[in-house]
Amino acid sequence: MDLEQQEVIQVTMTANEAAQYIGISYWKLLDMVKKHEVPYIACGSRKLFRKEALDRWMEEQEKKALEKPIQRGIRKIY
Repeated sequence: MDLEQQEVIQVTMTANEAAQYIGISYWKLLDMVKKHEVPYIACGSRKLFRKEALDRWMEEQEKKALEKPIQRGIRKIY
């Protein structure tokens, strides 16, 4: 099989691609990376992201959001 015929599979995304994929800004993603809030792979100074890891992370975030009770109204402080 020629190299031209082989399908190139992209395993990782750049920070720009990952930010666009999950619907946030590039700068917000970098802030989350700095705080270790989102899964990433450090490759020197570059940060790379796997689609599968981001998908799992987003599912976990959805579950956490559903578990939190919704507080409405104003609480009185005595």
